[in-house]
Amino acid sequence: MTNVPPDSGTTSGAIVVAPVGDSSLGPLVALLDMLREAGYEVRQVSGEDDTIAAAEAAPPDLILLAVDQFDTAAMRLCHRLKKRPQTRQVAVVVVGQDQALARRLRAFEFGVVDYIDQSLWVEEAAARIKVQVSTHRLQRRLRQQAQRAVSAGSATNLLADLQKALRRQAQLLQAQNQQLQQEMQEREQAQQALRLEQQKSEQLLLNILPRAVVERLKQLEGSLAERFDDVTILFADIVNFTPLAAQISPLELVNWLNQIFSAFDRLAEQYQLEKIKTIGDAYMVVGGLPLPRLDHAETIMEMALAMQEAAAHITRNDGQEFQLRIGINTGPVVAGVIGIKKFSYDLWGDAVNIASRMEAQGVPGKIQITEATYERLKHRYAFEEVGQVMVKGHGYLTTYQYVGPGRKA
Repeated sequence: MTNVPPDSGTTSGAIVVAPVGDSSLGPLVALLDMLREAGYEVRQVSGEDDTIAAAEAAPPDLILLAVDQFDTAAMRLCHRLKKRPQTRQVAVVVVGQDQALARRLRAFEFGVVDYIDQSLWVEEAAARIKVQVSTHRLQRRLRQQAQRAVSAGSATNLLADLQKALRRQAQLLQAQNQQLQQEMQEREQAQQALRLEQQKSEQLLLNILPRAVVERLKQLEGSLAERFDDVTILFADIVNFTPLAAQISPLELVNWLNQIFSAFDRLAEQYQLEKIKTIGDAYMVVGGLPLPRLDHAETIMEMALAMQEAAAHITRNDGQEFQLRIGINTGPVVAGVIGIKKFSYDLWGDAVNIASRMEAQGVPGKIQITEATYERLKHRYAFEEVGQVMVKGHGYLTTYQYVGPGRKA
């Protein structure tokens, strides 16, 4: 660099700070304050032309560029700085948040001496900037000594020593840059591994809890229990399951249940309903939560019909006809997660107990519903009244059985 005055010793170094593109200096406030407190002269500019003008008017020890990503604007500014005699020797450091490794490495091809991630501790970022400022000031002094030695006709040996010192410094900087690039690659690999583990963990949670609940868990927002005023619950169990279980081995029994419940799981996913749990040979599913929907009763009814059809295609080992007993009820519930170990998403409330009673006192091969559900479905499906069922705490409730598609004549 030419025409550079010697260090005055009044400051630890001069730094020009500029945002590039749409980025701002807001995230760097703490870093800039720390540099000022350490005795650095920090000048803030705005825009590409202002950055070059400020650097040419009073060449700094370092230019600090704030970027969202090292894009075309940043490349152009670095290229212009390296072409100008007054600024080509100034160290350029980038502070950004770009997660693309290729773009970050590209910065070094344009003469950037360091790329500092905004996520670093501010103390570490300041330390790295101080190292670059010190290195630049040392290089500047060596160049000035070499210029004075040449102009004064000093010994060739002194010039050779200075040149060796410059080469050693250049080699040191190159080694530091190579180490930094390696650290960036290792950090990128670690971040990719972390993202993969996070995806695995999230998928495991989604196999246990509804997506809306998982999102609340991730964001630590709200309670894990919530009231829903209008949902429809379905219980289904396998008719004559106990005698069948006595005729086959435990492994065969588990495989057979897995075949049945896997078919039901696929139906629940198809109709966008929430499977709650299986209890022995019973299957429980609900519509209208955790995301409310107006057609929960109709969709649960379609699920029940599809379950009957799926059951008809499953072969039993004892040659008997495969049948389901299904009960449905509509009403308010509380849904959520309780406990701290082996937690699961579950429902509580009278509406759940009544739906379970509809199934337990139903007829094999039939779908039994309460009056609350009947009022939602009577315009689309045909039902017949079958009498009353005793429910603890509610007395006798009128129930209906599905008899066919379309309204009963």
